Amino acid sequence: MKRKKILIVEDSDNNMNLCIQILENDYELITATNGREGIERALNDNPDLILMDLSLPEVDGWTATQEIKSKKKNLPIVALTAHALAGDEERARKAGCDDYLAKPFLPSQLEEIVKKNME
Repeated sequence: MKRKKILIVEDSDNNMNLCIQILENDYELITATNGREGIERALNDNPDLILMDLSLPEVDGWTATQEIKSKKKNLPIVALTAHALAGDEERARKAGCDDYLAKPFLPSQLEEIVKKNME
């Protein structure tokens, strides 16, 4: 069985490494460190799911999500953000994110949200 592919768009090395550690045994992982690269990889590498940090250099996660969703409506995108302010989840969903996970998160929370959005 082919492993599902996850694109992780994250500019923090610590957060990127954490996501990789949690997911690398079960999924094929591709990475991007800014929104522009995230858009490119999303459109060219055919991931099954995207984990999108919202505060990214070059192109922010909100804009990257809108750009990706305009071309790939059914590609699930989960917003990952440390800025879990009131209204952020709603803003992420309006931008096109299918789900939302606030940092810091537990490994089990990331695994759960990935499984839920891969169905």
